[in-house]
Amino acid sequence: MQNAPQNLPITRALLSVSDKTGLIDLARALVQRGVELLSTGGSAAAIRDAGLPVRDVADVTGFPEMMDGRVKTLHPMVHGGLLALRDNADHVQAMETHNIGRIDLLVVNLYPFEETVAKGADYDTCIENIDIGGPAMIRAAAKNHGFVTTLVDTEDYDALLAEMDANGGATTYEFRQKMAQIAYARTGAYDAAVSTWMAAAIGQAHPRRRVVAGTLAQEMRYGENPHQGAAFYLDGSARPGVATAQQHQGKALSYNNINDTDAAFELASEFAPADGPACAIIKHANPCGVAKGSSLLDAYTRAFDCDRTSAFGGIIALNQTLDGATAEEICKIFTEVVIAPDADDDARAIFAAKKNLRLLTTGAMADPRQAAQVIKQVSGGFLAQDKDTGHITPADLRVVTKRAPTDAQMADLLFAWKVAKHVKSNAIIYVKDGATVGVGAGQMSRVDSTRIAARKAQDMAQVMGLDAPLTHGSVVASDAFFPFADGLLTAAEAGAQAIIQPGGSMRDDDVIAAADEAGLAMVFTGMRHFRH
Repeated sequence: MQNAPQNLPITRALLSVSDKTGLIDLARALVQRGVELLSTGGSAAAIRDAGLPVRDVADVTGFPEMMDGRVKTLHPMVHGGLLALRDNADHVQAMETHNIGRIDLLVVNLYPFEETVAKGADYDTCIENIDIGGPAMIRAAAKNHGFVTTLVDTEDYDALLAEMDANGGATTYEFRQKMAQIAYARTGAYDAAVSTWMAAAIGQAHPRRRVVAGTLAQEMRYGENPHQGAAFYLDGSARPGVATAQQHQGKALSYNNINDTDAAFELASEFAPADGPACAIIKHANPCGVAKGSSLLDAYTRAFDCDRTSAFGGIIALNQTLDGATAEEICKIFTEVVIAPDADDDARAIFAAKKNLRLLTTGAMADPRQAAQVIKQVSGGFLAQDKDTGHITPADLRVVTKRAPTDAQMADLLFAWKVAKHVKSNAIIYVKDGATVGVGAGQMSRVDSTRIAARKAQDMAQVMGLDAPLTHGSVVASDAFFPFADGLLTAAEAGAQAIIQPGGSMRDDDVIAAADEAGLAMVFTGMRHFRH
């Protein structure tokens, strides 16, 4: 708006809010600055009860609020006051002819639709919490930001008052522009929430248009690399994890910290706290050690022993309350982040001496079976898919070899399969006694992943002074089928005795025959876990 005035005094404001936080303080401050107040329904009542002068919108429009409040601000006396161009003679004449007063400031926040959905309300209740008049006013005022200031967030109330005080009761064009952008982002996010909820409610898995919205949580120094800008946005989900966790100490999380912490916590969440302590150590989004144990200390130590070198500078996720003994052991090497459902006083005191270590608590573990959407951007668009919530039980497995796994091997196979879901493809995981002993991730060849995992186990055997790598007597999980027998035989050479894999290759019979000849037990899941 090239002709819009730089500074525009606020003399008349319309306040209509669902969230009353800060409303009275704002109203009082505006009155003290000589601003006339208009309001609606509960907002007007709250302002009046505070002893402040306010005029009901119904008095301005000449129509009462009707239809359970559905119709109250949808009127030319309101929208004319918001949309009129003050430097357009025709607009000014129309305002004078129809006695439309200008509105310089609009303060609106919307019906709590997102909160209503989050509480699990029924369809009709959700529909009733879709705001109509609010978004209409916001969009009108934001469009006319050359002359109107629009506020949609309570956090901007103080900024408005500071702006007015700095400019003699006026707002600058730059301020109005900034508030208009925030306003449109809010209505866009609101509509996204409504459309996403409605698509799910009517069974539209892949609607014609999909909108993704988020609220800025953190602006970062950089992204994956220092030359990349980055920010962290929240989608409003209540799922326990890095986005909802409380950070107790340490500097702000980086882009890579958040990505890796999410990977660690999602993997640790595969193991229910009631089933015993578990620990996952992540480096560059891949696990370098995962284990169950008799205690958290035992689980951490066993996970650490899978790959002590890679664990340095890693992310640790625990499925139970962090205790002092485990915290003390973790502090023996440099660790970026520790995330757990909680931490006791001893653990917090121990970590307090490590100022660069971030401690996050989530209050609970995530549900690995909870449905969600995963979105990945590509050039010109994005891919959307269901989160991998696949899981198997012993009843789902099909023994395809002459030899069946023992009960102990079956337990390790199921453990390895859970880990495989969280390892970049091609993924190979050796497990023994409820702990990973070799992880091969992200290789173009499944054979290479098998060899790398075995080599890591050999290296750790030397570090720990063992007579043989822990892959001897282990089991192996492969996230997808073995296309040839070579990968399976490589695992057998490393000492593996049982295999879990999806099956489904055109050469399954050859692979099964090779397993029988090598004396291996093998089970098919019928499910794969590609992770790219």
